[in-house]
Amino acid sequence: MDILCNIPEKIKAGERISDAEALLLLQKADLLSLARLACICRRRFHDADTATFLIDRNINYTNICVSKCRFCAFYRDEAAPDAYLLTPEQILEKVAEAVAMGATQIMLQGGLHPRLGIEYFEQVISAIKARYPVFLHSFSPPEINHLAHHSGLTITEVLQRLRRAGLDSLPGGGAEILSERVRHEISPGKISAQQWLEVMETAHRLGIATTATMMMGSVETLDDRISHLHALRELQDRTGGFRAFIPWTFTPGNTELGGAPVSSLDYLRTLAVARIYLDNIPNIQGSWVTQGKDIGQMSLFFGANDLGSIMLEENVVRAAGASNQITETEMVELIRRTGKTPLQRNTLYEMVKRYG
Repeated sequence: MDILCNIPEKIKAGERISDAEALLLLQKADLLSLARLACICRRRFHDADTATFLIDRNINYTNICVSKCRFCAFYRDEAAPDAYLLTPEQILEKVAEAVAMGATQIMLQGGLHPRLGIEYFEQVISAIKARYPVFLHSFSPPEINHLAHHSGLTITEVLQRLRRAGLDSLPGGGAEILSERVRHEISPGKISAQQWLEVMETAHRLGIATTATMMMGSVETLDDRISHLHALRELQDRTGGFRAFIPWTFTPGNTELGGAPVSSLDYLRTLAVARIYLDNIPNIQGSWVTQGKDIGQMSLFFGANDLGSIMLEENVVRAAGASNQITETEMVELIRRTGKTPLQRNTLYEMVKRYG
């Protein structure tokens, strides 16, 4: 790592690295040396001998979407024969099934439906909360922004109403890459990078914690990835509202955008740099869903402390051709094989169950 000068020493000393240093690590660092540095940063937040996961259900309440992102294989026009919109009763059935299987979190996410008002969401949220003791981690910034526009409300008003109905936190979907150039090419009908950040900052100011994501491997450059991380770190410095960062890889199958999948080495390198650079976000999640179980396992040695959910249901990535699935037993064994103790957590990263 001679070309990297004193960057490793800065990291070991707990000093913040710059954007230029992060880019240099992404471009030039030896992969195993980078993994070791990421693990040093991981240990500042977490026990090195444990890894966590969650049991939840991702309920996609509709696939009808006006955004029509070029990287998405899930959306449908309203007139399409396979377009759907779940009724509140159908959603409650799915929640009941998830709770019976041990889920502690429900994630509601869907397309930007042209006719759904805020009343639909309030009804769904309040009905779930009245019946089941689950955490509602739901509705990405594009959904919140769309709902505000459709209902004639401000972002603050939408979030306040959903929170009163029972919403607990927001997922980080819709971030993709926080670059207007990239967004113009892959998702011109979706909110801007600045709008995504504004929804998140508003949520944080209201006391609603969130997660953050990044979709790598579409048309972005390495500079774009670092700029994305910079925007997240800067917002986290102001608000402290991000619980976790979840990088995942673009799956090109069945999409208009097309292209080739990101290599696992590229994914692991970016994951490690994210753990080092995001020194103010406590949790980094490995993506077994898009990368497969083996690379998900490897992510625990590249800075990740969490493997996300066993995902009792997932439809968006599956529509693009990724069909990785895992059971609770398989997740526990996957973590055990790394030499770490598996811990089931809830949305707040509180331990629900320790597996001996």
